[in-house]
Amino acid sequence: MPAMLVTVVASDMVNLMLPSIGKQFGASEAELAWVVTGFLLMFSIGIPCYGRISDRVSLRRLFGFALSVYAAGSLVCALAPNLPALVAGRIVTGAGAAAIPVLAIVAVTRLMPEGRRGTGIGVLSAAAGIGTAAGPALGGGIGQHLGWSALFWFMFAISLVLLPAALHVLPDHRPSHAGRFDFVGGALLGLGAGLLLFGITQLQVAGLSAPESWASISVAVLALILFGWRTVRVAHPFVPPALFANRTYRVSVLIAFLAMAVNLGALVYVPLLLVEVNGLTPGEGALVMIPAGIAVAVLSPLIGRLADRIGTRPLVLSGLAVIGVFALLLSTFAGNTSVLPAGVGVLGLSIGFIFVITPIISAAAGSLPAAQVGVGLGLLQGAQFLGAGAGPAVFGVLVTALRESGRAATNPFHATADGAAYSDAFLLMSLVAAAALLTAIRLRPRMTR
Repeated sequence: MPAMLVTVVASDMVNLMLPSIGKQFGASEAELAWVVTGFLLMFSIGIPCYGRISDRVSLRRLFGFALSVYAAGSLVCALAPNLPALVAGRIVTGAGAAAIPVLAIVAVTRLMPEGRRGTGIGVLSAAAGIGTAAGPALGGGIGQHLGWSALFWFMFAISLVLLPAALHVLPDHRPSHAGRFDFVGGALLGLGAGLLLFGITQLQVAGLSAPESWASISVAVLALILFGWRTVRVAHPFVPPALFANRTYRVSVLIAFLAMAVNLGALVYVPLLLVEVNGLTPGEGALVMIPAGIAVAVLSPLIGRLADRIGTRPLVLSGLAVIGVFALLLSTFAGNTSVLPAGVGVLGLSIGFIFVITPIISAAAGSLPAAQVGVGLGLLQGAQFLGAGAGPAVFGVLVTALRESGRAATNPFHATADGAAYSDAFLLMSLVAAAALLTAIRLRPRMTR
């Protein structure tokens, strides 16, 4: 749980300190973006790879390796004399951090009895919720008083504390079902996922006409096509084709992607709405988000226990319905003079997301045979992370385009003149939630172990 918390905090904590880093190193905004992009690219490439490797290597050794890499990257960042060194450190940090979410869930799946897995995953979701809420505030507070390098010294110290604990607690036995490893297939999947995320995020930064964005997406599509071709041709592919013959798993991956896209979209664009339209300071905008983070932290373990008792499908359907309703509320009241609707909207949407993500991960893990748990959960976490990157980027492109056009909101119940672009973005989020809800109707979890 603390390792998961540290990973999520690390992904967001540096954002508020980018202006200070740019001032110290004389870097442009495009150059500074690599401090975040480098971490995210390695994260997206590493998640499915670590999941697959966990089917061959003991949890203790792999978790210890990941924490060591994370600590080394944090140390490089803390000592970085220039921007290239800082970006290199963030890349190394991302390579270590990518292991934590998937290995944590693999550990829960392997070490906890079937009737308590939902509770364990709920505890990990609580850590992620706390990290999401605390990351920007923690980064801003520590960075403002001690300087941006203190953020990385802090993470370096925590990594060194967690490393002996992981080596003491986690089992060291190698999975008995370990087989041959398809390095080429893993490289193609990692390349496709990383370039796809990079291309989508660059669309938001550079606009729809940016050639580097479409070049990146084109190469990503080619890599993923080659990955699919290799999967059905080689004897021991990186991803067993039988994995996607499992309907519960297949539907879970799609729901996780869509739900995460909406959730992160709201977490990014509600504060932006409050700052740009309502005139709040960034600190005041962050305060509006705190109740959502607290609710996620408190409810996640409870929902995990509930999933163990009543099953996945009713919770997921209810959660997606709640997400859609509160996204529609945000669309209706975007730009309202009161910030209360924004706070209520993001609170309700975050609660709905926890009703979805904790049970869906538990159902996917329970539906997989032991030999496919690592690679299956790695792909699921990768889809979730891809949604986290793609969602805000796609909604950002929409907000930018609509703001430049100056047209009124599509939602007929949106009454204010301000916030029309944000209203349409939240309306699109509600439609994505509706699509996920229709997908979830086909969810019929069956435990295989």
